[in-house]
Amino acid sequence: MHPQNPYYKRYDLKRLAKHYSSLQKYIVLNLSGEETIDFSSSSAVYELNKAMLLADFKLEEYHLPTGYLIPPIPGRLDYLLHVRDFLSEKLNIAVDSKLRGLDIGTGANGIYCILGAQHFNWTMVGTESDAKAKEIAIANMQHTKGLQDKVEIRHQENKSFLFKNIIQSHERFDFTVCNPPFHSSREEAVKGSLRKLKNLEGATDKKELSLNFEGQANELWCNGGEALFIKRLIKESVMYKDQVKVFTSLVAKADNLLKIEKQLKKAKANYHIIPMEQGHKKSRYILWWFGLNPF
Repeated sequence: MHPQNPYYKRYDLKRLAKHYSSLQKYIVLNLSGEETIDFSSSSAVYELNKAMLLADFKLEEYHLPTGYLIPPIPGRLDYLLHVRDFLSEKLNIAVDSKLRGLDIGTGANGIYCILGAQHFNWTMVGTESDAKAKEIAIANMQHTKGLQDKVEIRHQENKSFLFKNIIQSHERFDFTVCNPPFHSSREEAVKGSLRKLKNLEGATDKKELSLNFEGQANELWCNGGEALFIKRLIKESVMYKDQVKVFTSLVAKADNLLKIEKQLKKAKANYHIIPMEQGHKKSRYILWWFGLNPF
């Protein structure tokens, strides 16, 4: 995890519970006698992440209806920290610059927009094709004074496009981020979720695990899965190479890298891969850009 990530070590659950008392009832002791939560419980995970948003990112309130993807704050923040470092180190942009970012598929949680605005003081634009998810994200921005001045959520009305109809001809962005749907079907998504949760301490009952499966269809799966989605991102990014300094995406499955790299080479893009490891979970970010010195 990035050394500047405030969650680099164990969660300070007592501190978080002081800011958000509803977390307290989900705190339990593990086999070593240390305080933790049941990470197989979607309710516990939601309350933990909500506590972090209220305590550490100055949100005044945050609501996410049952059934929507619960964003793990540490991993999402790690992504943005690495993007910031890349822009600073490779493109010579001051580390404290007020950047402008675009989140493709921001979802109901709008998490990258919230973290970008509240932790880095960036201005963010989030895109979402699901009208209901868009309204939930906008409502959360309105709960906190000043947040909606730094964040705009736009509706992508045509699901055939990712950047088109969103990036206007006069606009410039420092970066884009994306947390693409990982799976190609609901069945694959459920199997992946159950497999992941079975590795967690105390998560042994299959029925319990299935009840804790969260996420809407467009958040977790799409035709062709993660590889095809990112290939679409790359193909369409060529049209906006003069308006975006660096495009990025999370890549959850290592097996997809060869297909993605092939598409990047076809697009004549420069690219860089940053590995990420959080607990037992391993993934990576891929960043790509066009030309030697983006405007």
